[in-house]
Amino acid sequence: MTVFLLVLLLFIAWLPVDFWLGRRRQLKRVRQRAFPRRKSDFRLYTYGKMLYRDLFADIEQAKDHIHILFFIVKNDAVSQRFLQLLMKKAQEGVEVRLLLDRVGSHLLSRKSIRELRRAGVHFAFCHNPRFPYFFYSINQRNHRKITVIDGKIGYVGGFNIGEEYLGNDPKLGNWRDYHLRLTGEGVQDLQTQFLHDWRDDTKENLLRESRYFPPLLPGAVEHYFVPTDGAYLQQTFLDLIEMAQHDIYIGTPYFIPGKRLMDALIQAAQRGVRIAVLVPKKSDHPLVREAKFPYMRQLLREGCDVYEFLNGFFHAKIFIVDGHICDIGTANFDLRSLYINHEMNCIMQDSSFFAAIKKEVDEDLEASRKLTLEDVERLSFGERLKEKIGTIIAFFL
Repeated sequence: MTVFLLVLLLFIAWLPVDFWLGRRRQLKRVRQRAFPRRKSDFRLYTYGKMLYRDLFADIEQAKDHIHILFFIVKNDAVSQRFLQLLMKKAQEGVEVRLLLDRVGSHLLSRKSIRELRRAGVHFAFCHNPRFPYFFYSINQRNHRKITVIDGKIGYVGGFNIGEEYLGNDPKLGNWRDYHLRLTGEGVQDLQTQFLHDWRDDTKENLLRESRYFPPLLPGAVEHYFVPTDGAYLQQTFLDLIEMAQHDIYIGTPYFIPGKRLMDALIQAAQRGVRIAVLVPKKSDHPLVREAKFPYMRQLLREGCDVYEFLNGFFHAKIFIVDGHICDIGTANFDLRSLYINHEMNCIMQDSSFFAAIKKEVDEDLEASRKLTLEDVERLSFGERLKEKIGTIIAFFL
């Protein structure tokens, strides 16, 4: 028993060392990648049924290649339908590459993987846990969700593949998310990012293959993509906060911003910027709801508006500044997205497309309840205990 306790204590003591050394190595390797300003045409999806309908239809129409990266593909009915479609296209002669995060997609069966490969799908897991910094590598996930079809159509946003994203999880209910479909110049940047991730995990370098980069015409919406690899995202958010003159709107499923971003938001509120934050009432992970309470209190004490989404689970990631700059992507407003995960965000400039975004935001707020300071101060003993634990381990939630 003594030996077991000693081994357990050594293991617990090693975890922060493993994480610190792993992150240190990552920061030495990471390089900031900047994409230029582009012009594309966008369509916004907020429900899985409509997204899957169009995504699957675009895949069905593919003629040359399909490149897909997801954080999560489940092993359920809609996931099997998705995989069957990819196998069908590969058997038709379309080049198909599917890259999935190893931990996020751990439910995908070995049988499904064998069937994909037999059908001719180029399949790989990315971010496989590995030594010497095993604990860090388990936590460092590829959270990007990118689809590129024939180099001409792109998708990026918050949805993964699974029944719960159709609202079929009885615990979470309706699933509200934001996902973008684009055509135009920006698709080449999604392609570039996918091929970077593919090369990093398979060692196959396709970045110079011209057939993946067909000529593209500009669209109506000016934008640029921001890929982050466990670094640089905080500065992107800080820049957006600091440029705000009138109002900031943040919608996120996990609001754990850390001290620097929180200080920037408070300073913005104190200089007269109206701040509204929308978070879900329901939670899909333990402790994340309670871990945000300290930040909620600070915002409410500064006169900011905080809303809880009541109509199911809110998973969208959106950041709007002064009504004319909008960030939609894969990154949450939390420490994991800021410092660990690999993310992909799209920052758009003022355009007619913003009317469609505002309509959805207004619907989200109508389906929400405005919180008071009493709501986040008058907590049960269990909620306070969860808040303490969540605050301690917030980096890993």
